Amino acid sequence: MNKLLSLVFTLVAVSCAACAGETPGDAAGQIHVDIDRLVAAGEVVPVDGITSAGQPDAAALRVFADSGYKVIVDMRGPDEDRGLEDERGAVESLGMDYIAFPISDAGDINFETARKLDELLQDVEGPVLLHCASGNRVGAVLALRHRLTGASPEESIEHGRNAGLTRLEGEVRDRLESE
Repeated sequence: MNKLLSLVFTLVAVSCAACAGETPGDAAGQIHVDIDRLVAAGEVVPVDGITSAGQPDAAALRVFADSGYKVIVDMRGPDEDRGLEDERGAVESLGMDYIAFPISDAGDINFETARKLDELLQDVEGPVLLHCASGNRVGAVLALRHRLTGASPEESIEHGRNAGLTRLEGEVRDRLESE
C-alpha cells in the first residue's frame, strides 16, 4: 500500500511540475487562453500563429506585444463594451495592428465568415490574437475555418473547443450538417 501511495504522489508531483511550466497557449492544441493566467505568466505562445481569448485588458495587451504579437483582431460587435476606452489606440500604441472583424450574432457564424477570416489571416505576418468577449465566437468561426481545410466535422468541433467554442457549439454543428 505504501508503494502505491508513493507512486501516486510521485505521479501527481510530476504532473503538477509539468503544468507549472506551461505558459498560456502552449498546451497541445490549446489555442484559447485565460486572460488572467496570461497576465500572471507574463507571456503567451501562439498555436500555429494564433491565440484566442476573451476581452483583453491593457495588461494583457502589453503581454501580447511583449510576446511578439503583431495583430489584434477584435471580433466583438461595434456596440459591445470593451472595458477599454480606446482599444484600437491601446493596441496601436504598443506597436501592433488593430483589425475590427465584428461577429455580432449567431447569424454571422457561417462558412463565408470563416473564409473571410482565413483570407485576413493569410495576409497577417506574425502571431495574431483573435478575441471577442469570451472566445466563444472566435472558437465557432475557427471551427468552421478548420472544416474548410478538410478536417472532419468532429475534428472541427474539437478545434473550435480548443479555441474557446462553448455555447455556440449547436450553431456550429448546424452549419457543419447543412454544408
